[in-house]
Amino acid sequence: MAAPQRYRLRAPASGREVVLALDNSREATERAYYDRVTGERLEVVSKLVPLASSPSNLPRTPETLRICPHCDELVELDLSDCPYCKRRMPALGADS
Repeated sequence: MAAPQRYRLRAPASGREVVLALDNSREATERAYYDRVTGERLEVVSKLVPLASSPSNLPRTPETLRICPHCDELVELDLSDCPYCKRRMPALGADS
């Protein structure tokens, strides 16, 4: 049985967010989820890494990291600016 995929959902008006683990990706888009506090309908914003197909449950795995060419720190793959040296990193797939 596949591990459940985790999704980040957000209430548009208040900006409140919640993370839910769902067994079926189709369920995430077809069901309606509501914020317990505000009662707003939540929208699916993104899938969280690692993806359900990964054997790891850690948010940072070698597959989701890269090395900043300026300060040599490990940085999440989806960031454009390094959080350590604050410099812009080259686009993914670009030769540096």
